[in-house]
Formats: sequence, structure tokens, C-alpha cells
Amino acid sequence: MKNGDNNGVLTLWEHLDVLRGVLWRVLLVVVVLTVAAFCFKDTLFYVVLAPDNPDFITYRWLGFVSERVFGTEMASFDVQLINTQLAGQFMAHVRVSLYAAALLALPYVLYALFGFVSPGLYENERRFASAFVFWGYLLFLLGVLLNYFIVFPLTFRFLGTYTVSSEVGNLINLTSYIDTLSILSIAMGLVFEIPLLCWLAAKAGILNASIMVRYRRYAVVAVVVAAAIITPTSDAVTLFIVSAPMLLLYEAGIAIVRRTSAKAGRVAE
Repeated sequence: MKNGDNNGVLTLWEHLDVLRGVLWRVLLVVVVLTVAAFCFKDTLFYVVLAPDNPDFITYRWLGFVSERVFGTEMASFDVQLINTQLAGQFMAHVRVSLYAAALLALPYVLYALFGFVSPGLYENERRFASAFVFWGYLLFLLGVLLNYFIVFPLTFRFLGTYTVSSEVGNLINLTSYIDTLSILSIAMGLVFEIPLLCWLAAKAGILNASIMVRYRRYAVVAVVVAAAIITPTSDAVTLFIVSAPMLLLYEAGIAIVRRTSAKAGRVAE
């Protein structure tokens, strides 16, 4: 970074002062968004608790497919959420508001941090970093949306209605519901970073398309096992719905690596 004094170069302490300013702005944005989300409690929890409703769009769509394709009606379900702690609902309100604010503030956080480091980068490095930030956030958001509409509803419906005996009923704690939703959202968001990681590995010259094609069969097995763990249901339709996007991501990674390697080869020539 440049400055008017000291030959136009910032000292270490001046760098730290700039970084502190960036972090304070990031914190301010997160706090403001958290307060805003906290104030819209009804809307916020309408979205968060929607998968608990049997009329949720995913269940209606699966019921339609089950009826039209297999000729059977999808069994209805009713899972009751409860709170067992005195301050449980208030703390859940605070946590969900913070999670929502973090997701909404992430673009600004990435932009602010990129603005801090970009003066020290070359022009091509800035383009590379900006593309990485943009696609990284977009892919993460797509993973979160896939979890919200597909993975979590199927997981919640199965685990929420699963019983070892008719004598044992299920009352799901609100904290457990929110924790599962947030953990799966982060997990699926990170899974959707596969194409981006493949791109970085290809840029670094440590991955090529032939390797990914050679190990495709193992990747398929790993994806199916991961899908079975994420959504431990017993039907093949659910397993396919969850594993298909992961397999598509792997195939997209192969295409990206092949194109990146070919482009690097042309540049080298």
C-alpha cells in the first residue's frame, strides 16, 4: 500500500491501522444487519421454520412426483418443535439473526478484505482474486440454497419421524433444529466449492483432467456414501436427488480443469 510519506510505502503499524479500520467497518455492517434481522423476527423464522411445515414446497413437489411417477401418495408427517430452556427461544432468535446477518454480510466482508489486499497485487492477480471471491460466494450461496430446499427438508423429515418403537415419540428441540440446519448449510456450501478448488489446483499445476477422469468411479462411490450419510433415508429417490448435484459438481470440476490446463498450455507455448 502507498502513502504520502516514507517513500509512499506504509509501515507495518500503518498497515495494521488500515486493517483495524476494515475490521471495524465489517463488524459494524454485521451488527447493523443482525439488529435488522432481529427486528424482522416473524419473517426470519417463517423462512427458518418453513421445512417443519408439511406444506413446504419440497414436500409438495416430492408428493407430486411420488403420485405421478410411482402412483403412491407420500405419507404426511407432523413434527413438533419444543423449547426446553428458559432463555432458549430468545437465544435462538439472537443466533439465527447473527447467522442471517453473516450470510448477508459475506459479500461486503469479502469486498472489504479484497480492498485491503488489492493495492499490493498486480493487475492480473487482482482479476484472479476478484473472480475467486465472486465465484466462491456464488457457489457457497447455491450450496446453502440446495441444503435449504432439498437436503435439510429430507433429512429433517426422515430423522424427525424416525422411531425405534411406537411407544417412543419425537419432540424436536428448537436448538437441535437450528444447529442441524446451520451445520448442513455450511457443509453443502463448502461442497459447492469443489469446482473452485479444482480450478485453483489446475492453476497451480497439481491437478489435471485425466486424473479426475481416472478416479471418477471412486468419486461416484464417495459421493453416494456422503449423500447417504447426509440424508440417511431408505429410498433411492432421495439418495439420487442429493447425490446428483454433487456428481454434477465433480463433472463441472473436470471440465474446468481441462479448460484451465489447455489455456495454461497455450500460454506456455
